[in-house]
Amino acid sequence: MKYDEFAFFNQQLAAMLRDGIPLEGALRRLCEEMRRGKLRDELQALEADLARGTPMADALRSRQLPELYKRMILVGVKSGDLPGALTMLADYFQRQNNVWIRLKGLMVYPLIVLIATFGLSCFLSYLLINFVWNSLASLVDAASPVISTGLWMSPVILGLALTLFLIGILLSPARQRLRWRLPAFHEASLSRVAAVVGLMLRNGVRLDDALALVEQLEKGTYAEKEIAQWRQRLASGRGKFSEIAVASRTFPALFIWAVAQSGEDLALGFQRAAELYQGRATYRTELLLYSVLPCSILALAAMIMAQIQPVFAVLMGFIRNLSGDVG
Repeated sequence: MKYDEFAFFNQQLAAMLRDGIPLEGALRRLCEEMRRGKLRDELQALEADLARGTPMADALRSRQLPELYKRMILVGVKSGDLPGALTMLADYFQRQNNVWIRLKGLMVYPLIVLIATFGLSCFLSYLLINFVWNSLASLVDAASPVISTGLWMSPVILGLALTLFLIGILLSPARQRLRWRLPAFHEASLSRVAAVVGLMLRNGVRLDDALALVEQLEKGTYAEKEIAQWRQRLASGRGKFSEIAVASRTFPALFIWAVAQSGEDLALGFQRAAELYQGRATYRTELLLYSVLPCSILALAAMIMAQIQPVFAVLMGFIRNLSGDVG
């Protein structure tokens, strides 16, 4: 799902509801203007269910939409301020889209560099072995097969690195765990958690219910267990957030302090934490993006030197031996 498209949809839907257009009619009109895709199919199915008189909770349950979205729609309907809930959701998804677009760019650039370097390394190894090394084979001793095999070490190492990188990107369990360990991604995850909790608290949802949703959203990550512990401490009677989130490993002290500083207004505290870590995620992303290019150039130079060095060493040894014989 494209978050920017989803955010725009919710902004338009909120505006149409404020203008007095019924929900079913607003959904139908907006779906007609959307391009074909999974999001449009889901929203059209939702509109069809509502037009048949299906209760909102039942209509949303079977739709493949973000869990936070479904929960907040029900909260908005219950409170009588669905346009307000839709506007908050639109702001949330727009912020998430801005952050994750930068993070995806951070992932794509190293992937391109790895693929290009791997291809160049394989090509260089092929040239060295088939056109250079074979010409020098008669000049070296029996250790030549070992050195010849070593020329393929750089492509093998790069291939392993590329494989691990793709596993981290493509496999959901690995991706979810890495998201809480890599710089910039960690800060973005902290911002996402704070934004979800703050959004729900501002709409009157209890803290335990908001944490339960975050625990569900972060299933399979390092944050899941800690949020479960927060809920246990909350149920045991601990009222202050600093007591609920004590001795946290995944959530840094700055995060806990930013939320706890708001006192009883936890919605404001989580909102501040979300803005703080969104800014940190953006800063780290920009810093890493600017450092990728020089680092990739250095890595490429090191790879070329590592592949050429065995051949160069053999050639220099032959020249020294030849000079000694002449002398």
